[in-house]
Amino acid sequence: MIESIIGFTALIIMVFLRLPLAFAMGVVGFIGFWYINDYNWNAAMSMAARRIIDTGQDYSLSVIPLFILMGNFVTKAGLSNELYRACNAFVGHKRGGLSMSTILACGGFSAICGSSLATSATMSQVAMPPMRKYGYSDGLAAASIAAGGTLGILIPPSVMLVIYGLLTESSIRELFAAGFLPGLLGIGLYLAAVQWVVFRSPESAPPGERMPWGQRFIALRGILSTLLLFVLVMGGIYVGAFTPTEAAGIGATGAFALAAYRRKLNYQVMRDILVDTAKHLRHSSLWSFVR
Repeated sequence: MIESIIGFTALIIMVFLRLPLAFAMGVVGFIGFWYINDYNWNAAMSMAARRIIDTGQDYSLSVIPLFILMGNFVTKAGLSNELYRACNAFVGHKRGGLSMSTILACGGFSAICGSSLATSATMSQVAMPPMRKYGYSDGLAAASIAAGGTLGILIPPSVMLVIYGLLTESSIRELFAAGFLPGLLGIGLYLAAVQWVVFRSPESAPPGERMPWGQRFIALRGILSTLLLFVLVMGGIYVGAFTPTEAAGIGATGAFALAAYRRKLNYQVMRDILVDTAKHLRHSSLWSFVR
């Protein structure tokens, strides 16, 4: 009992010292294993090496970086901007409409990424400038992005659901199916929260410009490729055409093809995509836990 308390305390201290969670947990686990095996360094080193090799050879874990890679390709292809514009075309003219557009766009982007961190980072670049332009309060703007980013945890293909399924040996397909309703419920409640804030403080969210129906339908055409990619990935999983890992690979390939078709790729962009993917993985506590 005392050893557990000491180990947990050491872990918390290292985390507050901003040591990456993966290294903090690795240090505590390594030293703890060394201690409970009568200070046997060879046993601890063997355990650490075996764990690293087994994790690196785990084929099923490749689904996590592949879904995040798909989201990064979509972002570089400009599809995240089109998704936000399509949502803004229908609700942006309302008071608080830009905040609602942000939440809807976060839900749509989560459906092709699965990472809350990637969703928040992307939508902060896409949605924050328009909200500041129209005089939205910083609190409402930031809260819309932060709340919408959490939808990546629920809406398939959620990285958290993938990891939970791998750890508990549950069906990832069934977990994805179970995540749809809570995700839609979360979107609805966030939209209601925006309306409540605007009702109490109308000056915090001025209305935007109303778009004619012709431009709204044009904006919808821009997200057809995103919708088709989502249907391909999730539909293939649900009908049993391919596994979640294969779906992630197909989704990343499809997003790459879309970015290449739009001529958005070059050496620097590819490098940025890979760096961003590694960064999102490094800052993900769940991925650190699995490692």
